[in-house]
Amino acid sequence: MPSRLLDVRGVTKTYDASPTPLDVLKGVALELGEGEAVAVVGPSGCGKSTLLNLIGALDRPTAGSIAFDGRQLESLSPAELARFRNRYVGLVFQLHHLLPQCTAIENVLVPTLVNRDAHAPRERARALLERVGLAGRMDTRPGQLSGGERQRVAVVRALINGPRLLLADEPTGALNEEGAQDLMRLLRELNRDEGMALLVVTHSTAMAEEMDRVLELHNGVLVPRRREA
Repeated sequence: MPSRLLDVRGVTKTYDASPTPLDVLKGVALELGEGEAVAVVGPSGCGKSTLLNLIGALDRPTAGSIAFDGRQLESLSPAELARFRNRYVGLVFQLHHLLPQCTAIENVLVPTLVNRDAHAPRERARALLERVGLAGRMDTRPGQLSGGERQRVAVVRALINGPRLLLADEPTGALNEEGAQDLMRLLRELNRDEGMALLVVTHSTAMAEEMDRVLELHNGVLVPRRREA
């Protein structure tokens, strides 16, 4: 059993709404081990992205606690949370959010601009881009890349600072079937090779079944989902 990296306990998230507040998460519990890969599935609007935003310290829960490597996120200052996001968590979204005026390698290097501990970032960026099959596209801007290539650049950008946890929110949602399969295999390979934990929100049954565990967000709580026979 891998050592525990992430511990989510009793997390709720309530949004002000009219005429009554909207309870999106209602006591979510989740444990994630070092190097483990877990998929979270559920219908649109059930709170999957909200959960990732809370774990990635992009938002704060209404109640409950989130601990990363034994440290409670709610105890961190805004500056400490920013450092946490930059050093320990990688984020990949359905849309790549690349800077259009920057080349692939320049986009990858953006997170290193505020990481004073980064060691030889350009060499790591080149190695990772080669690893994902973009050796000949490093100096190409996003507008000249395919959808799959842009998403691979976004994945490398998320990995550049060597995160211990990669959060992926519908990463294959904007890709065709072939591109989705390629990205799914790539994420799983990087999960194993880099030794990072992987938490993926997805509608793809194929992607979910590639993970170590599959959880379903149902009525605001996470429950194990049975594997297909």
